[in-house]
Amino acid sequence: MIINHYYHFEQKLAPILAVSKRFFNLLIRLYIAQIFFRSGLTKLRDWDSTLFLFEEEYQVPLLPPETAAYLGTGGELLFPILLALGLFTRFAASGLFVVNLVAALSLPDLSATALLQHGIWCAGTVYIILHGADKLSIDFLLKRRN
Repeated sequence: MIINHYYHFEQKLAPILAVSKRFFNLLIRLYIAQIFFRSGLTKLRDWDSTLFLFEEEYQVPLLPPETAAYLGTGGELLFPILLALGLFTRFAASGLFVVNLVAALSLPDLSATALLQHGIWCAGTVYIILHGADKLSIDFLLKRRN
């Protein structure tokens, strides 16, 4: 009896939860996007320092430091724009997942707090990869046209 009341109540909440889910999805996309975009802008503002950090501090595997600097900065500027717009959303989230993973692995002395931040960003990108952009996105509009 109580279980039936619970499920009836849950059905009544379904439309509200669906709208909340859309805004939650958008909030996660915008949160992740602004973090990486700001990081990319910081790298652009002082490119000499960026190159120095990639040569001396960051230890990106498999790539020469200058190539890693260009790719990392480019990814931090392009993927967040796509993510915020909800355009090629899963692709953008996957790209930021990789950028985040490489950043976490290439910093030898990552503090516990910084590691936690990278974990939160990882969880956000994985959520978006799994759920897509939902209805508040260009992806949704493009799918409706087809």
